[in-house]
Amino acid sequence: MNNELEHKFVTELENNQNIVHKVCSLYTTNREAHNDLFQEITIQLWKAYPKFRGESKFSTWMYRVALNTAITLYRKSKRSIKTQDFDSVIFRIKTDEYDATEEQQLQLMYKAVRQLGDIEKALVFLYLEDKDYREISETLGISEVNARVKMNRVKNKLRTILNP
Repeated sequence: MNNELEHKFVTELENNQNIVHKVCSLYTTNREAHNDLFQEITIQLWKAYPKFRGESKFSTWMYRVALNTAITLYRKSKRSIKTQDFDSVIFRIKTDEYDATEEQQLQLMYKAVRQLGDIEKALVFLYLEDKDYREISETLGISEVNARVKMNRVKNKLRTILNP
């Protein structure tokens, strides 16, 4: 690849790297696994970049590649050893008037989302990223109607998990 293409890719990746970090946080439970997944997603993005035609926004394409990579690796690693969560450390903010309520609610939500299937996780993630159903459907490769139906089912599933 030429330097111009490489420079453009690196710039786009740097501008949108939070997308990859968020996907990694959704599918991993410790820093090492997060870093490994980040690296794997970056490799897959680089390999696929020459085929990116700009028919969608770079970020939409990036969501799709990142989620597909995470889902593929998540499915392969189902038989791996469970690792210790680092979520309890991630959201800790030191202040004099620290209220743990929001952190606890966030932890419960992450725990509930981790119980969902891999596609359901991706759907919740995109929904929480304020993506509309058109962009969710493009990213996940499903129809808009299917995205809405699946989201309603996932919301009900999360209600059941959070309020048994």
